[in-house]
Amino acid sequence: MMDTSPAKSPPATKSKKSPVSQSYTARDITVLEGLEPVRKRPGMYIGGTGAPGLHHLVWEIVDNAVDEVINGHASTIQVCLHRDGRTVTVADNGRGIPVDMHPQHGKSALELILTTLHAGGKFDQNNYITSGGLHGVGSSVVNALSSEMVATITRGGSKHQQTYRRGKPNGPVERVSESRGSGTAIRFTPDTEIFGDLVLDPNLIREHLEVSAYLNRGMKVIFKDETNSTRLEIQHDGGVLDFLEHTIKGRENRKTTDQVLHIERTQAPRLEVAMSWTDAPREYFKSFVNGIPTRDGGTHEQGLKDAIVKAIRNYIETHDISIPRGLSISADDIREGVTAICSCFLVEPQFQGQTKDKLNNPEVRAQIDGAVRPALEQWLHTNKSAADAVLMRIVMSAKARQASRAANDQVRRKSATTRRLNLPGKLADCSNSNPAECEIFIVEGDSAGGSAKQGRDRLTQAILPLRGKVLNAEQAALKKVLANNELSDIVRALGCGIGTDFNEDRLRYHKVILLMDADSDGHHIATLLLTFLYRYMRPLIDGGYVYLAQPPLYKVEAGGRTYWASDDSERDKILAKLPARYKVEISRFKGLGEMMPKTLYQTTLDPEKRRLLRVTIPDGDRLETEQVITDLMGKDPQTRFREIVSWMDLVEELDV
Repeated sequence: MMDTSPAKSPPATKSKKSPVSQSYTARDITVLEGLEPVRKRPGMYIGGTGAPGLHHLVWEIVDNAVDEVINGHASTIQVCLHRDGRTVTVADNGRGIPVDMHPQHGKSALELILTTLHAGGKFDQNNYITSGGLHGVGSSVVNALSSEMVATITRGGSKHQQTYRRGKPNGPVERVSESRGSGTAIRFTPDTEIFGDLVLDPNLIREHLEVSAYLNRGMKVIFKDETNSTRLEIQHDGGVLDFLEHTIKGRENRKTTDQVLHIERTQAPRLEVAMSWTDAPREYFKSFVNGIPTRDGGTHEQGLKDAIVKAIRNYIETHDISIPRGLSISADDIREGVTAICSCFLVEPQFQGQTKDKLNNPEVRAQIDGAVRPALEQWLHTNKSAADAVLMRIVMSAKARQASRAANDQVRRKSATTRRLNLPGKLADCSNSNPAECEIFIVEGDSAGGSAKQGRDRLTQAILPLRGKVLNAEQAALKKVLANNELSDIVRALGCGIGTDFNEDRLRYHKVILLMDADSDGHHIATLLLTFLYRYMRPLIDGGYVYLAQPPLYKVEAGGRTYWASDDSERDKILAKLPARYKVEISRFKGLGEMMPKTLYQTTLDPEKRRLLRVTIPDGDRLETEQVITDLMGKDPQTRFREIVSWMDLVEELDV
């Protein structure tokens, strides 16, 4: 039987698209006019609607006023943060924004600038040679994101005013009164619909104004903070040089040399650079273009970095300066510790985004390099003492980097695949697991270690005896240093790693105490250990974890009492205070192993009675410390001899 019913269509497949997408036509295209795009997507223009975006509104208006100063049309800027903590007025004594009618658009120039994206006088170099505002969107963006803006213009003997709400004018520009002088004052209140209840930070505003005053030598800035009833006048006649000193001091660094490189160039691109090497562990560059901070750097900052590296390498090659054998100097070594301020002014800067955090002009890198490199080379040639200090700083960085890298490689090769604690077998550990309450004594010799183990407080005191010879970490090959059993045991016992793998949180003891005999041999061993810690585990010293124990060298018995003296001088002071009638017995310890455990605890281990010397490197002596260790502990005997001779005047008695 034939089926004559109509053929059934296959079941319709359900579309995953919404009905709206199926009716997508030209009518669905939305055109945002005027300043609507800004309010719709504010993050595209100011980076976001959080605190940084809120403050960016202030920077835009302030930077417009600074542009008047940069181009020689103004000398003073006034900024007022009003009582509500949100409203700001920025005023300058520049030319004043034009208020006459624009010939093509039928609006006043003021209204056109404040209500239209990409409108302004900075596209024409006849009005502004250099400026931070480039796209003509800054003021109009602020207007769009403000619940109210009032522009007051003084120009041509009259004062004009226009008010806006959320980017739209309330009415035309009005002539308010006659007035002398000229200038622009912009008062705005950020819109709570965009920024919520956020308020402006007066400290951030003050810091921004400080930077502007540094970059524009002689510019006067008045900051009124009505939230705190304060008024501050800012003016830095020293300009970028003062800025450098302020930056170094604020970062609590010390300059490697008192002499500072300062470059000021007037031809295009206009440039000012101030820089100095410091004791900081990293480089620190602050760069600006047309007064705008470029927080992410860019081609101008890279050009400065290139110039520094090339100038140093050229100086080393030209003067045939000897670099320690096997030591390679990298660009990072050269720039380590450099603090620099770089301010340049460009006619056509190309920024990455409206927030202008990075400069992209490719040609600027070579221009800055070409301006800075010869100036830095000349500065090095002219200031030999400063150049020597800088080179010593660079060599110190290279040594530290090389030691850290090699140590890390060696430690990684030796590390087990598990994280199980691998302590030296000769370590007598303490039972307390709180590092802040624990201390380790690194003791010279098995006999002294035995006395220390018996006399210690087992709860908080660990003992690590050194049985073999300690190598000179400054002279021995790196491979040999890291293969040394005694030094390897120290690293394993401390547990904090070495070189760049150093982790303070893993340190097992917060007091690392070197306990050696009180004679010259003990001092020598302590010096060798300190050299190793300085070169390979310096954060221990910088963190204040390293100490020298002060065991007695003499035992003085008189009048039924016992006195302890750590050296001849202290012994003599004790004897001088004793009555003449006392019978005195003096014993000199040949080593810590001669002491009974109880005596060692009472004189050297007991936290209540002992004396410890904390090992520190004062900030101002870091370069000298590096020089002394290199000269005294290094391979060159002539250098060592000269260093010893230079200290001879301070030697009263020589123990040979």
